[in-house]
Amino acid sequence: MAPSEIAPSAAPPVARLIEAFHRLPGIGPKSAQRLTYHLIRMPQEEAEEFSAAILGIKEKVVLCNTCANIAESEECAICGDLQRDGTRICVVEEPLDVVAVERARVYSGKYHVLHGVISPVNGIGPNDLKLRELLERLRDGSVTEVIVATNPNLEGEATAMYIQQLIGPLGVKVTRLARGLPSGSDIEYADDSTLAHALESRAEIPQRQSDSPE
Repeated sequence: MAPSEIAPSAAPPVARLIEAFHRLPGIGPKSAQRLTYHLIRMPQEEAEEFSAAILGIKEKVVLCNTCANIAESEECAICGDLQRDGTRICVVEEPLDVVAVERARVYSGKYHVLHGVISPVNGIGPNDLKLRELLERLRDGSVTEVIVATNPNLEGEATAMYIQQLIGPLGVKVTRLARGLPSGSDIEYADDSTLAHALESRAEIPQRQSDSPE
């Protein structure tokens, strides 16, 4: 945030907090200021609870050793649920996408979180994603389908094709969400019915024999 966007009379601690909020995704200058002054008016006890909650995220939240989703221990609740279908893995970009798919209530399998997508422009390649961990999960042959649920944009489509080329030769069926999702949109913002339709109408990604991942 440019210094001119912060009130000149703002005390340094206030200005620092405004800048910190503004660095969060989706928070503009005015929203950052409103949040800051709301915290100033907040009772001391509530402010301490808010602070403890933020610190707790960094201290207690880890990544699941199996699917790389956010968890409180080495295994997340979904991976530890014996009622889930272990023959299917839904591959998503971020933990928020797991929340979106679960909200649709039409999927009962497991997940794998990539923590990003292939994006040469941003310097992100396959080795920067959790793809090696995904391959490890397919070694024992228990998984029969991998559902690629990356976002329907350029980077998401490129990542989906790379995954298909990577694991297709292993004999695992690779499917992609149906086109019910608007092009260029994010899965985390899709409404429940649209996402449910995209999951139920998913189609297999065709194998491109002439291409192979680098």
